Amino acid sequence: MFTKENQKWNRFVISIDEDCKLKDFLIDEMSFSIRSISRMKREKNIFINGKVSKPTAEVKKGDILEIVLDEEGSQFIPQNLEVRCLYNDEDLLIFDKPPFMVVHPTKSHREGTLANHVSYFIDTLDEKFKIRFVNRLDMNTSGIVIVAKNAYAHHKLSKDMEINDISKNYLAIVEGVIEKDRDTIDLPIYRETEDSITRVIDSRGQRAITHYEVLERYKNHTLVKLKIDTGRTHQIRVHLSSISKGIVGDELYGVVDEALIGRQALHACKIEFNQPRSCDRILVESELPEDFIQLIDKLKYL
Repeated sequence: MFTKENQKWNRFVISIDEDCKLKDFLIDEMSFSIRSISRMKREKNIFINGKVSKPTAEVKKGDILEIVLDEEGSQFIPQNLEVRCLYNDEDLLIFDKPPFMVVHPTKSHREGTLANHVSYFIDTLDEKFKIRFVNRLDMNTSGIVIVAKNAYAHHKLSKDMEINDISKNYLAIVEGVIEKDRDTIDLPIYRETEDSITRVIDSRGQRAITHYEVLERYKNHTLVKLKIDTGRTHQIRVHLSSISKGIVGDELYGVVDEALIGRQALHACKIEFNQPRSCDRILVESELPEDFIQLIDKLKYL
């Protein structure tokens, strides 16, 4: 569908595969809202075979559709927080979030968040787009976070997550020695009250699936690799606490030991997904942060 030439974060060049109404294509295939389509019409940013067109037009197989996006950027304070960018293309940015960093600004964290750094990074690219996080991590979890540069990429990856076409892998260290080499935890996760921070295993909850494999056993701890098929809040943390004493350093579901590590030992280490336009399979990996490496060294000699 997408031609290889001239693609940009705010420019889509598409070879139409079959006859259809342009408006239907923009909504069903490109996931644009009625509001954004109206704006593109008003600003004359839709072209068919090089000519300005309206959403009411009919497009034929073989027509070249060009869409230009012109949207306001996010209003976050740009800050260079020296967060490593792992991947960058016309649709996506992927960052290696360090521990102790909030992803999105809140009342108590208006600055120093990943969103602040992303705003700074966008300025260095001389691009302008709204920051759309495809996934998020808890403040004390480190690793891979994806940012979509446009609504199309965000919709495509969100949809792929729903059908489990994105492979997300984590590393964690838990209290206790897990006996099984590998297994699947298929237990529903439930939020007992609307203002509750914690989640529990409960039949009233949403189905949650976590696969784990033991990588290394220590005297009183276990290093595990995890792959999740669902993305429930606190899923890995709740599931691991159901088969062990929880993740090391997890103040909600595990055991806090500042002598070992100052946060929960959970790291989003690898993600594999289809690039939204080309559909090429992309693999991105994040190295273990220093505090996680130091924890492993400590456990080897306990």
